[in-house]
Amino acid sequence: MAFLQSLAPLLLLLTLFLAINQPQHFVSATLETLVLPLKTQTLPHDSAPKPSDKLSFHHNITLTVSLAVGSPPQTVTMVLDTGSELSWLRCKKTPNFNSVFNPLISSSYSRIPCSSPVCKTRTRTLPVPASCDPSKLCHAIISYADGTSIEGNLASEIFKIGNSPRPGTIFGCMDSGFSSNSEEDSKSTGLMGLNRGSLSFITQMGFPKFSYCISGSDSSGVLLFGEASFTWLQPLNYTPLVQITDPLPYFDRVAYTVQLEGIKVSGKILALPKSVFVPDHTGAGQTMVDSGTQFTFLLGPVYTSLKNEFIQQTKGILTLLDDPNFVFQGAMDLCYRVPLTRPSLPQLPTVSLMFRGAEMVVSGERLMYRVPGMVRGGDSVYCFTFGNSDLLGIEAFLIGHHHQQNLWMEFDLVKSRVGLAEVRCDLASQRLGLGP
Repeated sequence: MAFLQSLAPLLLLLTLFLAINQPQHFVSATLETLVLPLKTQTLPHDSAPKPSDKLSFHHNITLTVSLAVGSPPQTVTMVLDTGSELSWLRCKKTPNFNSVFNPLISSSYSRIPCSSPVCKTRTRTLPVPASCDPSKLCHAIISYADGTSIEGNLASEIFKIGNSPRPGTIFGCMDSGFSSNSEEDSKSTGLMGLNRGSLSFITQMGFPKFSYCISGSDSSGVLLFGEASFTWLQPLNYTPLVQITDPLPYFDRVAYTVQLEGIKVSGKILALPKSVFVPDHTGAGQTMVDSGTQFTFLLGPVYTSLKNEFIQQTKGILTLLDDPNFVFQGAMDLCYRVPLTRPSLPQLPTVSLMFRGAEMVVSGERLMYRVPGMVRGGDSVYCFTFGNSDLLGIEAFLIGHHHQQNLWMEFDLVKSRVGLAEVRCDLASQRLGLGP
C-alpha cells in the first residue's frame, strides 16, 4: 500500500556530534555515553527505505542516523528501526550513487561465506534463511508484504561512530531489488536494526541501553547510546518487556514488546476487556514500540472503540470529512475538515495509552495529522493519528514514533524494560549543547 502521491517525506537526520572510546563489554560499568543531535531534512517522495517485512507499507517520516562505514570511510544514512534486527546498506557497486555504500573501494569489507554459523542464523528480519550464492557466499533476501524484496550478501565491515571504529560489524550488503529511480536510490542508504536480536546494531555495538528524544516543534532532538543520567531529566517510568520463551508464529520475541492494559480518552477508560490487549495462543496481539513506524496502529476492536469515543467527545468541535472512500495510508479512516483560515486546531481530548507501570499521553497536534496537498472546498484535511491494524493485515499493536514526540524514550536491554518521561526535546538538545 503506497502513500498519497502528494505526500512529501521528511527524514529526521541524525548526525554525529560526540565520540568516545569503544565499549569493552555489554554490561561494563565504565561504558561511556554517545550523544548525537537530531536534525530534519526534506527528501523527495518515496526516497526512504522501506521498513521491516512485518509492515505492508512504507513511511514518509523516518528516523535516520548518519555515520561512516569502511576504509576509507564512506558516509551513509540508516533508518533507525527498533522493530528490525539485521542492519543493511544499499551496495550499488558504482561511483554514481551518493550516500550509497560501495564495498569495492573498502579494504576492510569482508564477505561472509555460506559455511559461517552466521549464515545459518534464522531471524525475524530474514524469514527465509540465508543461502549460498554461486560464489559460496552467504546470500540473504528480505521480503516485504507488498510483494517486493531486496537481496544481497551478508558481510562484515568497520562501522565508525566518531573516532570509535567497530570492526567486524555484520550487516546485509544489498545490491538488487531496489527501484530503478537513481535519484531515489541516491537519497537513501539502508536500515539500522535496533531490536534485541543477536545481529542487531545495538547488540553488536555492546551498549546496554539507548535513548532518543524527538522534538514535536522544530528540527532539534537527541539520540543517545549508553547511560542517560541528567539532573534536568525527570525520573523515567518503566514498563517491563513481555517475555515469551516458546516460539509462536506471530510473536516477535526480540521486539520491544510491552503490555498495553487500556486506553482512556480525557480520563474515560474505554470499556474493553483486558483480554483484547493480551497476545493469543499464536502470539498475535503483541504491543511493540517501533521507531520504524510513523503512527500508532491498534487491532480492530480496540481501534473502533477509540474511534467512536473520540468522535463522541469531539462533536461540535471538529467536522468529520464524511468520505467513506478516503482512508489515509490505508488504515486511518477517521478524518476531519478544518477551515484553511483557522490558525490552529481547537482544544482536543487527550488519549492515554496505559501500559504496565507507565502511561503515554497523546495530546494536541500529535492527535491530528494534516494531509499535505489535500483540500476540500475551503478546508484542509486532518486525520486521526491512530490507525486500524486489521486494515493492514498486521496482527499486532504498533506504537509509532509520532506519538513518542517530546518523550525521553529509553530502551534498556539489560533490565528488559522501556522507560519514558515527558520532556521538551528541543530544550533537552540545548542542555546537551546540541541545539541553537
